[in-house]
Formats: sequence, structure tokens, C-alpha cells
Amino acid sequence: MLTTIIYRSHMCDDVPVKLLEDMVAAANEKNSQNGVTGILLFNGTHFFQLLEGPEETIFPIYHHICEDDRHYNVVELMCDYSPSRRFGKAGMELFDLREYDRDEVLQSVLDKGTSKYQLTYDDRALQFFRTFVEAREKENYFEIPSGDTWDFISDDNAVRPALAIDGSDNCTFAFQPIIDPLAQEIVSFEALLRTPAGGSPQAWFEGLTGDATYEADLKSKKVAFAMARGLQIGEQSLTVNLLPMTLVKVPNAVQFLLQEIEANGLIPEQIIVDFTESEIISRLDEFTDAVRQLKAAGIRVAIDHFGAGFAGLLLLAQFQPDRIKITRDLIKDVHKSGPRQAIVQAIIKCCTSLEILVSAVGVEKAEEWMWLESAGISLFQGHLFARPELAGIPAVAWPEKKTGL
Repeated sequence: MLTTIIYRSHMCDDVPVKLLEDMVAAANEKNSQNGVTGILLFNGTHFFQLLEGPEETIFPIYHHICEDDRHYNVVELMCDYSPSRRFGKAGMELFDLREYDRDEVLQSVLDKGTSKYQLTYDDRALQFFRTFVEAREKENYFEIPSGDTWDFISDDNAVRPALAIDGSDNCTFAFQPIIDPLAQEIVSFEALLRTPAGGSPQAWFEGLTGDATYEADLKSKKVAFAMARGLQIGEQSLTVNLLPMTLVKVPNAVQFLLQEIEANGLIPEQIIVDFTESEIISRLDEFTDAVRQLKAAGIRVAIDHFGAGFAGLLLLAQFQPDRIKITRDLIKDVHKSGPRQAIVQAIIKCCTSLEILVSAVGVEKAEEWMWLESAGISLFQGHLFARPELAGIPAVAWPEKKTGL
């Protein structure tokens, strides 16, 4: 199947520009041997390349390109399938944009093409060419350094000794901080549901069906609030998770939460309730009414795993949460993925307009964090900074810029 890959990257400062012709010649030979064709644009700083060929040969070539240390910040903009080659006449051809008049360069590139329709039918790949040539992508392109430019220094000041797990409870919780890394501030602790042996939420819910699932989900928060009291979180915010339909299926669910919050010496204003987006909300009006009750009581509301489920945008339209947490599925390798970057930027822009805080969860790599900070996110949660601690509060690894860099 004919596959098209488009990427952009940044040429390393220590690579002489005069080597470009040799690089292209070597790529031309290798591509020709593997049935891969394409066009390379260079503007003096950035590369923009389109590759086309059979998927069994183009992916190994692209992987090799990503590992080349003569460029960095390699971002895949497009990976798609095509009925025919757009640039079938060349194994690889270079266009140094500094040598062309800006008004003529796009046509010069298209003249090398074999695509019958060129821009007539809004071909995505050729539209990417237009955007790069006209330098309209710069506002969305963040230059980030290598991940090893930062150290992550563990700070034990926030650590609390782990609580003894009460055998009479059928669940326990692990706690993980949500932080502002550059301000070195813990914004909230999230209580993550676990089995008494430390198993996942999926393992805890296993065997529960129907309304019993929602009853158990709600009652587990009594344990979360009690553990928060035992860990002496003081006035720190506490985030707990609820299935969206729990508020609908369980009568007086909001009153139960308020009762347990008060019983454990907490106040509604310090509680944030996360609703996962991955469950279809079949009774949206009733759910929205219950959310209004939560907010009227002072409890803040967040949408967790935003971007992973069915109803995220509908929820934003129906009611505005205080914050959203972008799913790990969109965060993973966001520094390498043009589609993920575009989606995350759209989420940020939308939430900024609505004055909704945005946080990123599941952050595991320094490069992910740096790109997201550049995009405008300041709140983070993930193993890069702190792993969940069963019945306790973990140490936070704060980023410190390496000296001399």
C-alpha cells in the first residue's frame, strides 16, 4: 500500500550546510533502491520532507531518519495513504528555499510533481507544502532542548508516612500529586482507587454490575476522605474520581459526599471531583443537574482523560468544568507528533477562552513536559515527577536546569 509520511525537523547548528547535497545524494540512492520517492525542503534552519513508498520500506527509512543526529525536534506531521505518488520522478530532491523567490517556490515544487490534480482538490500533503513555504506554521512550532538538559531532584518534604491499610475496608487509595513544576508547587493530591492489595481500579470494579457498581464507587470516597485526613493534607486540595453515572444512578449522591467531607474535617472548596470522559452519559440532563448541585455546594469539577472518550466536547458545551485533564493517549510522545500537537493546542485554546484550567496527566518524558509547557500548560501529573504512593504521599522530583546549559 502506497504510504505518505511528512515530517519537519531542526538542523543541528554544528552541521555544515554544504553537506546537504551529499546527504540528499545518499538518500536518493537509498530511496531509489527501496521504491521510496520524495521532496526535501530546507529554509536554512528547518527541514520539511515528504516521503512516499510501500509501507514495508518507508517505515524503516523514516525510523532511520528519526535516529539521525544531524537534526532534532523531528515532528511527524502526516502519515497517510495515497492512490498515486505526488513526486514520482525523483528518489529524493532538495529545494533550498533560500535560492528561490518566495512567490515562485511553491509552483517550482509543484512543477516537479506527478500529481495530476496538484492543489485542485485540496490535497492535504500539498497543503502542508504551502504552509511550510509560506512560513505559516511557526506560531505552532516549539523548539525544545534535549531531555537531558534537566535533572529531576527528589524532594522529600511533602512525604507522609504510609497509613496502615484497614482490613475492614474493601478498597484503599494511592495518592499522586498534581504539580506546577516550574513554580515547584503541589496544586492538589489525587486519590486513586486501589484494591486492598494495591490492584488497579479495573480490578476493584471487576465482578460489580449494574447499580452496584455506582453504589460501590460512591461509598469508596468515604475511605478516600478518611485517608486524606489520616495523611494530614491540611488545606491542600484533594481530587477524587467518580463514574459520571454515579451521580445519576445513586439517590442523594451529592449529599453523601458532603456528609463524608465534613465528617473527615475537610471542606467542599478543597475537593475536586474528576469525571472520566470514557463512559457514555445517557442521561445528560440529570447528570448536569447533579453537577450543578456539586458546584453550588462549593465542590469543583474536572473532566478526566479528556480526549479519550465519547462526550468530551458535549460536556464542555453542556457545563463548564473548573479544569480538564488531557488523556495520556494524547500526551504520549506529543513532542514528536504533529496531529497530537494540533489537538492539544486546540484544547488549550478552547479552554483558555472558557477560563478552564488545563492539566496534563501521564507525563513520563522530559520532552513531553517541555513541549506542553511551551504550549501553555503549567499543571502536570505523571511518573516523571512522582509515582502514586499506596496509602501515602510520595516525594516529588522537581526539574532543575543543568548548569552550563
